[in-house]
Amino acid sequence: MLPCKRPALVLSLAVLLTSLTACASTPTAKNLEQSLAADPRLQSNQVIFGEAKEGEAQPPEQNQPSIQLPAGFPPDIPLYNNAQLQQVTPASGSENRVSTRWLSSDPSNFITSFYRNQFQTNNWQILQQPTDDVEGTFEARRDDLLVKVSVQPKSVTNAAANQPQTSTAIQIEYVRNSTATAPSNNPPTGETQLIGPVPPANWTTDNSTTATATSEISDLNKAPQQLRQYIQDLAALGVFGAKSSATKNNNTASNQFEPGKIVTRREYARWLVAANNAMYANNSAKQIRLAVESTQAAFTDVSSQDPDFPVIQGLAEAGLIPSPLSGEATAVLFRPDAPLTREQLILWKLPLDTRQALPIANLDAVKETWGFQDAGKIDPKALRAVLADFQNGEQSNIRRVFGYTTLFQPKKPVTRAEAAGALWYFGTQGEGISAVEALKLQP
Repeated sequence: MLPCKRPALVLSLAVLLTSLTACASTPTAKNLEQSLAADPRLQSNQVIFGEAKEGEAQPPEQNQPSIQLPAGFPPDIPLYNNAQLQQVTPASGSENRVSTRWLSSDPSNFITSFYRNQFQTNNWQILQQPTDDVEGTFEARRDDLLVKVSVQPKSVTNAAANQPQTSTAIQIEYVRNSTATAPSNNPPTGETQLIGPVPPANWTTDNSTTATATSEISDLNKAPQQLRQYIQDLAALGVFGAKSSATKNNNTASNQFEPGKIVTRREYARWLVAANNAMYANNSAKQIRLAVESTQAAFTDVSSQDPDFPVIQGLAEAGLIPSPLSGEATAVLFRPDAPLTREQLILWKLPLDTRQALPIANLDAVKETWGFQDAGKIDPKALRAVLADFQNGEQSNIRRVFGYTTLFQPKKPVTRAEAAGALWYFGTQGEGISAVEALKLQP
């Protein structure tokens, strides 16, 4: 059948072509030719498909200038990739702080986890961090750079069909030379300034103590990187400034802290009182009272003539260290020049953090929380303090001083740098004060 139709098809096409040729000069043929011809504008005005023609309005986003990071923005500050810079507030006047505001479509927990990881793995000293991954503020320091990152989830109103219902606002603030701008401990000329307890008459200060009351510590590089800033902040606060004649070492260079040296029980007791009273200089209710010489000595090896008697006796009378006054009938010796151990560091410090009775604890509770392999070696009296320290979360003394560890080594002596790490912060998670904040409160 198909071979029979081919001649008819060829004949039809021939007739059609003949008709068009014959009518080429008619108006109808010309109209048909024009309708099928290419647009002549394409020859004189070649444009890319989709590009706006001259005179047409540009899309709104092309008219908006992009916001640039401020000049000198520190490259060390981590930036979240999927976040768009929204606003920059430069430093003005005496305020050296620069602020930037960002917006991201990613969930806030992604961003919080990003900054937590960045600060922890890049040698930042974390001064503050959120208690969860939903929202909160990081405050971290490295060298002379102080950075504050706030993460805040936000709801999106009138979201488009393909747009997330939530977004995350990020505010990054930074300031340089933060340690250099810390308030001075030196009172104005003609005035006196007392931080914490008044030192007894047999306490002395000389060039060796004055130097360590500043941030100029020549052997700071001998301290672990994670503990250096704690030492510097406490030195600026004057915690190491009081030195009794019983422990003066004239062979020690005046500006050395000796961070790797073992701290004695006497020395830590002095620092503990000085740090607590400096932190709460404006709150006398939280200060530790020094004992007077007429007080009956709690320990047989620390008489009222001992230069550190006011501090050690004051701690005993406050019930902060074991003594016959607190019901420890066998604790008649303080052993002031013996090394301070890790469990004693925590036992003396925790009551000043919680400001309440320590929780009931046993060996199993400490094993389940901390997971210490050597929990059985901890003195039963110290178990309650160790458990309470775990409940303090990110502000735990053990975490801050010793980092991640599965061995507590309770009988191991504490170094001067480690003691400083414990004394840098007083309080519980979310309610406390650090040496940095105490410096800001000084007049």
